[in-house]
Amino acid sequence: MNTTVRAGNLVDLQVTILKKGSRAAQVPEDTAAVDLVMKVKGFLEKDTEIGGEATITTPVGRKITGILIEENPEYTHKYGAPVPELVSIGRELRGILTKRSTS
Repeated sequence: MNTTVRAGNLVDLQVTILKKGSRAAQVPEDTAAVDLVMKVKGFLEKDTEIGGEATITTPVGRKITGILIEENPEYTHKYGAPVPELVSIGRELRGILTKRSTS
């Protein structure tokens, strides 16, 4: 049973940058045998099941589409799980500053 993640939550996506057949010729064999993928954190645009295709908005406002792999991802540098009260501060501040600059 897949878990549905609600829109607005912080998530990790996996995005395939290059398929294994598209890698450069000078790439070592073991590297060329796998896809080049990236993980990116952002805020989910609409409710999506883990493993489904999803679109996020990154903290700097980019829209990225990929496969939803995790909800509330922990940072691997050992600072622990994100603090929910702090996750949205960047977006809120950007909104406040935008309103002030257009007034």
